Amino acid sequence: MLTDTKVRLAKALRKPYKRSDGGGLYLYVTPAGAKSWRYDYRLHRKRETLTFGLYPDVSLAEARERHRAARRSVERGQSPARAKQVQKRASREIAGDTVEALAESWYAQKGPHRSASWRDNARRWLEQDVYPAIGSRPVTEVKPADVLDIVRRVAEERGARSAEYLRQTLSQVYGHAIRNLRATTNPARDVRGAIEHPEPKRRAPLSAKEIPGFLGAVDTYPGRLSTKLAIKLLLLTFVRKSELIGASWGEIDFDRDEWRIPAERMKMRDPHIVPLSRQALEAFHELKALSSGSEFVLPNLGSLKRPMGANSLNVAFDRMGYGERFTPHGVRATASTILNEQGFRPDVIERQLAHAERNRIRAAYNHADYLPERRAMMQQWADYIDSLCAGADVTPIRRAAA
Repeated sequence: MLTDTKVRLAKALRKPYKRSDGGGLYLYVTPAGAKSWRYDYRLHRKRETLTFGLYPDVSLAEARERHRAARRSVERGQSPARAKQVQKRASREIAGDTVEALAESWYAQKGPHRSASWRDNARRWLEQDVYPAIGSRPVTEVKPADVLDIVRRVAEERGARSAEYLRQTLSQVYGHAIRNLRATTNPARDVRGAIEHPEPKRRAPLSAKEIPGFLGAVDTYPGRLSTKLAIKLLLLTFVRKSELIGASWGEIDFDRDEWRIPAERMKMRDPHIVPLSRQALEAFHELKALSSGSEFVLPNLGSLKRPMGANSLNVAFDRMGYGERFTPHGVRATASTILNEQGFRPDVIERQLAHAERNRIRAAYNHADYLPERRAMMQQWADYIDSLCAGADVTPIRRAAA
């Protein structure tokens, strides 16, 4: 028979060994010094082993108590080892049916096919709002009232729009659970419309006359130089904000005066070429000197391994006094409106905005649609902005270029 002292003083040897306590119960000691309680028995002419746990997590007294219960099962012709396996499997299945487990499964399926901003937003909503509230609960136990509590809290803290995005994300998770036969109802869908959404503000694009004042506000903005250069690049390239802040130096081709954005970072999932004007290239060269060796054109202030925060440019627009009437996304509408008014071909403008849904077969052979025209347009656009800031009248771009 073992004693607490004998168990405590059992030392590791070169080979594993057993210290019997009687009735098939023994202490198993590995060469690494790990000690576990085990029970060997025969049932239906087969030898089986049941492990009760590690010492000292499981004491001698507790091991004996578990041993007595297991012996009673064997006497009834039942396998305690098999019962333990069934219980473990059931626990794994329950864990696999939690909101967090199924949300991670949904995210793993969708993430590779979505943009970086989509992945960042979905991850933030799940980890910040969903998991702390209901992540550990089985999906079948979550009720519409539970989802409504989360949605209302987010609406109070961050606004109705964020609350609706979160509800849509959770609804997609439940759609995934239903398709995989893990749930039969969608509580997030049931609370659709529970939060009132204010009508979105329609912000007009800047006129050509307003561009000098806007760029003057950028120049006097007391923020980081990289932020000011980023705003100017939005105006010079009219890419989407997410495409700019996620840009890496590997995408910038200084020899060909091009910025090549890969498909996985584009909303339309097509690779996109941005011809770079002389002014845009100068901005990129300045940012190169400021990037401190980061792979990102606009590294995060807290870590060179991450890009600029998604909200940084919006904050800058607010502090410059433009937040109520003009946003980073509005830069695209400004460029599109002025270029269309100046008589540039709509197809060329739309291609530069990466709006046009191109013929997939033709796109496979030609990723540079209208590139010569776009290259000329982008340089004329940059020169036109310079002329406006120099005090020139609002003259047609092509006439000014001529």
